[in-house]
Amino acid sequence: MSKIALVDDDRNILTSVSMTLEAEGFEVETYNDGQQAFDAFSKNLPDMAVLDIKMPRMDGMDLLQRLRQKSQIPVIFLTSKDDEIDEVLGLRMGADDYVKKPFSQRLLVERIRALLRRQEAVAGSIVAETEDQKVIERGELRMDPLRHSVTWKGQDVSLTVTEFLLLQALAQRPGFVKSRDQLMDVAYDDQVYVDDRTIDSHIKRLRKKLRMVDPEFSAIETLYGIGYRYNEE
Repeated sequence: MSKIALVDDDRNILTSVSMTLEAEGFEVETYNDGQQAFDAFSKNLPDMAVLDIKMPRMDGMDLLQRLRQKSQIPVIFLTSKDDEIDEVLGLRMGADDYVKKPFSQRLLVERIRALLRRQEAVAGSIVAETEDQKVIERGELRMDPLRHSVTWKGQDVSLTVTEFLLLQALAQRPGFVKSRDQLMDVAYDDQVYVDDRTIDSHIKRLRKKLRMVDPEFSAIETLYGIGYRYNEE
């Protein structure tokens, strides 16, 4: 049973969404603000967190920033319909997905299930080795899907599930271009719609993390209007 942390200052959302998730077989912990959630996460991390952006004491952005210092658990943001800047900023900070308020609870459940399935696949819960689970070595890059580990020039790079899957898709076939639509298919289930901006934000975050290890990193190339490719050289 996966444990979901639901963090929102709207008690109606906490009550209704937690009831829905529990009916779907999830264990749910609810928190009224970011500080309360962060204190609890310091003792026991959930399998996934669903965070409202605007909250008292500690908002969702601050909570995500602190959370990413210690964990790469999947995170979904709940955003207001006009918070496009917050959506992009949240993705660049390391959120895996976002859902706009008011939202369908069925949609939220599907997004949660999709992220958990991706996390399980990356963690190697499927025992049989597949192409997606083989160690990838491309120049200075080494990826081990079964251990969810990435190194560049021998230094560890901590990636979210989404970032890992995108890098893996690009590195599997160096020199070949992956369109944004192809990368969406890799990172998200068919029933989950995301736009180009979401993929672009994840790629920017991915590059930023690799450049923290190597300021000269340039292996992920942008082909404007087409997509992205991994260049070993």
